Amino acid sequence: MHRPQADTFEALRAQFRWEIPATFNFATDVVDRWAGDPSRTALLWSNAAGDERRYTFAEIADRSRRLANVLRAAGIKKGDRVVVMLPRLPAWHIAMVACLRIGAVPIPSIEMLTADDIAYRARAAEAVGAVTTRANIGKFAALPGITARIAVGGGEGWLDFDTAIAAAATDSAAATVGAEDPALLFFTSGSTGKPKGVLHAARALFAWRNAMWFWPDLTERDVMWCTADTGWAKAGTSVLIGPWSCGTAVVFHDGPFDARRRLELIARHRVSVFCAPNTELRRLVLENAAGIDLSSLRVSLSGGESVNPEIIARWEAMTGCRLLEAYGQTEGLMLITNHALLPPRTASMGKPYPGLDAAVMSVDRTQLLGPGEVGILAIRQPQPMQMLGYWRDPARTAADRVMLDGVDWHLTGDLVTMDGDGYVFYQGRDDDIIGSAGYRIGPAEVENALMQHDAIAECAVVASPDDERGEVVKAFIVLKPDIAPSDALARAIQDHTKQVTAPYKYPRLIEFVADLPKTPTGKTRRRELRDLEYRRAGKL
Repeated sequence: MHRPQADTFEALRAQFRWEIPATFNFATDVVDRWAGDPSRTALLWSNAAGDERRYTFAEIADRSRRLANVLRAAGIKKGDRVVVMLPRLPAWHIAMVACLRIGAVPIPSIEMLTADDIAYRARAAEAVGAVTTRANIGKFAALPGITARIAVGGGEGWLDFDTAIAAAATDSAAATVGAEDPALLFFTSGSTGKPKGVLHAARALFAWRNAMWFWPDLTERDVMWCTADTGWAKAGTSVLIGPWSCGTAVVFHDGPFDARRRLELIARHRVSVFCAPNTELRRLVLENAAGIDLSSLRVSLSGGESVNPEIIARWEAMTGCRLLEAYGQTEGLMLITNHALLPPRTASMGKPYPGLDAAVMSVDRTQLLGPGEVGILAIRQPQPMQMLGYWRDPARTAADRVMLDGVDWHLTGDLVTMDGDGYVFYQGRDDDIIGSAGYRIGPAEVENALMQHDAIAECAVVASPDDERGEVVKAFIVLKPDIAPSDALARAIQDHTKQVTAPYKYPRLIEFVADLPKTPTGKTRRRELRDLEYRRAGKL
């Protein structure tokens, strides 16, 4: 696929044509290709203790071949699912590439997931392999189906990651992966029930370079740092697949958020493209950057939540570079982007990138809407970056597709408007998903965790507006008879939730109520409670 060059964004769109290959293996077609230059940097890693390590593409290629042999010896074959639950360690890149090399399907998972969270994902996907750390092996104890077990630091019944790689052969035959073959499986929150598996084909991994071409205009001369967690789909596009497809070196820092340290690392590694969510940018602009050289930055990026205009202005003044927002979702990754050639428009997510057509569809799914009208963002299909479908759930997959006047559309579930020039403006969700600090949280997951507490009779979880995080999780709780509400009980319920499910999902706000609004059939009206929260905040 040839990268078009033009003086305007519309000219880029006009020139672009998809050229999807019949087969695509990211390990061989990208990593091994760049490894032909033994000095080309792939990864600049550091941690909070001050340790640093530079990896070339050649080193990543070698280690991923070795790990591929370890996985094969442990019984992993093409199409098998492997849970990859690692923090920001070089082992994450190596494990992901090794899985892709043999045609296995990695399931990226954040470390904060609990044993129950992992068990659900592993069982739903029928995973047979896992790569994690010694600290997390206990989360897999109840999963006998995981027969291939590899851990950084080893552990009883687990192969030690580094020892196994060191002992493995350096040659590894790569799988032939067809464009439509399954390649990557993410789990994302749903508005009802358990998380949904989002299955992507190899063609999507090939096409994700588009997000880097038509958002930051990434090249092999850049150094990119995206702070996304390893289990996020954003890490796939902006920490691994996207930048390496462009030959770009990536920065990877393992440590808690430290605003000054973030800025110092940008200066140290001469980062030219920095990507972070609104939550982090809010704290970074409060830092005194005097004495820190940020001149290497040519562009900054943000996605996952809208960035407040005052934060954009302060960040651009601090760094001297533009901040370009974009919109994406796990099902299709980056879809609407601002590009350097696209004149900025206040509060807009940008325009559909080259190779993609978008429209606004009425909520009743009967017509496309005109400029300024609020409706659901719809993406014309077929579209190479679009998922194969929800894991083993064809009915759920079909529910998001609408054929209208002979055109097949995927509905994102996000409410938007589009102006007469094609700029897209986010208006909110069409369902109950909570967007908090870049995380997407399904209310049912939190409600299921809450209902395991002995004091709770009923509950409803909704989004509550928050200036720093965009939204936070709020729980309206009906207690069992003879149990009195108190601040201490609220804290106990919060602590309970952190133990049952991933801590980022816990309700930061709790309100005890006598009852919950219901439909005539007894279903909780979450939207009514959500609207109440927005009215209280003066945002509705």
